[in-house]
Amino acid sequence: MVCAPMHVMSPVSMPPAAVRAVPANTQRSPLLQHLVRLFVDRRMSVSRPKVLFTVAFFDGVSIVLSSMAAAWLLAASDAGSMMALVRAALVAVLTISALHVKWSYSISALRSASGQLGKVFIALLTVFLTLTGAAYMAGRVAPSPDFVVVWLVLSFACLGLIRVAAAGVVRALTEAGMLVRKTIIVGGGKEADDVIAALHRDGAAQLQILGVFDDRADERVSESTAALARLGTFEDLENFCRDQAVDLLIVTVPTRAEDRLLQILNKLFVLQVDIRISALNARLRLNSNAYNYIGKVPMLAVMDRPLTDWDRALKNLEDRVLGALLLLLVTPIMAIAALAIRLDSKGPIFFKQKRYGFNNELIEVFKFRSMYTDLADATASKLVTRDDPRVTPVGRFIRRTSIDELPQLFNVILGNMSLVGPRPHATQAKAGQDLYQDVVQGYYARHRVKPGVTGWAQINGWRGETDTHDKIQSRVEYDLYYIDNWSVLLDLYVIALTPFSLLSAKNAY
Repeated sequence: MVCAPMHVMSPVSMPPAAVRAVPANTQRSPLLQHLVRLFVDRRMSVSRPKVLFTVAFFDGVSIVLSSMAAAWLLAASDAGSMMALVRAALVAVLTISALHVKWSYSISALRSASGQLGKVFIALLTVFLTLTGAAYMAGRVAPSPDFVVVWLVLSFACLGLIRVAAAGVVRALTEAGMLVRKTIIVGGGKEADDVIAALHRDGAAQLQILGVFDDRADERVSESTAALARLGTFEDLENFCRDQAVDLLIVTVPTRAEDRLLQILNKLFVLQVDIRISALNARLRLNSNAYNYIGKVPMLAVMDRPLTDWDRALKNLEDRVLGALLLLLVTPIMAIAALAIRLDSKGPIFFKQKRYGFNNELIEVFKFRSMYTDLADATASKLVTRDDPRVTPVGRFIRRTSIDELPQLFNVILGNMSLVGPRPHATQAKAGQDLYQDVVQGYYARHRVKPGVTGWAQINGWRGETDTHDKIQSRVEYDLYYIDNWSVLLDLYVIALTPFSLLSAKNAY
């Protein structure tokens, strides 16, 4: 496998803002400049889900075109028909699914084109045998051998070329420092020194070490570790990870320092990062299957991000497609609601409110206005209660039926919310007299995914007023369950049950 060297940032070359800078070597490549514009996020890092979705999209198009070309070359009677196109699309979906099962849609897999060719052939053959068996069981005529051979050759050639191109692009972006895992070493001393030295010896891990977080004084930090940027103490860790979109935390505190290790991990569980504890110097040696390896360095996996790169691509696709369809479906309801609000009281139809979103960042959430303009509470510092005088007559109805939330479909289309996820809370939302984050330990862990228009907690009865500690505690527990058990099917289940959950107006004022 061809791998780029591990990037290590020095104190001089790695001020915090440097993470956002575009690497200079992209300036020399017109191709990379176009890729940067297409695939980077606002922190100038390449979006892995976008890369994987693009590869999967070209795979699907290639398989459909190969099926149609095979039918045309063999002068099949239904070549070019709608039924033939539907069959080709089904084959494409099944092939992409088979490739996903074979771990073909990950950045590490795409780095090596040669390693992918065998997986492509096995996936195509598996789909062919599956469909042939299904046709036989259903009493349908199986594809002719000539068609199968031509389709296999064309599909294999197209998918192989896609992987050669993808490997070249991934390699170029990696060498430009834009497709590496931004990594932080947590803890200094000899343990950190040994891990960094081991990673240097094996450049297989595509890492960019940003620096070290350690509470200990400089004189207790080893000479090698001191060469890296000292980014702060453990108190600074959470904000840095959020601001700089850190991908990986390697904890080098020895496991025998149990209290210190627990102190660190309690701060990290709320972050959207992969967390690993170095087992390089561990006295207890476990079965090799118990470890994750970064290069040749054994790591104990403490926590993975709730959604892999491929899962994020699927969820983004789900949000855009279903979000657009639902927006089209509810447009008449939204038009009637807008007219009723306009006739009911003076002021704007829409209400925008700052709420916590993904990675604990503030987003602007759209709602229909349900309060009198001069009594609106932008920070939600006071909970809405039954017969609240701030709420308009129309506002009471649209809040009880959740029609006021429908404009959040615009947030879904814009990409800062999902259809399903933990509900976004306002910045000053309280349970009783206490802020949510002061009531629930690890509250911010619910922000490891995008907030949703509806959610697992909502369809299970935890909707509306949260005036007690127990209510917000239960809601967060359901949110965390959803994050840990996410799947497309779970999202579809929540969406399907949401209209029924609205039939109960309990706690919705």
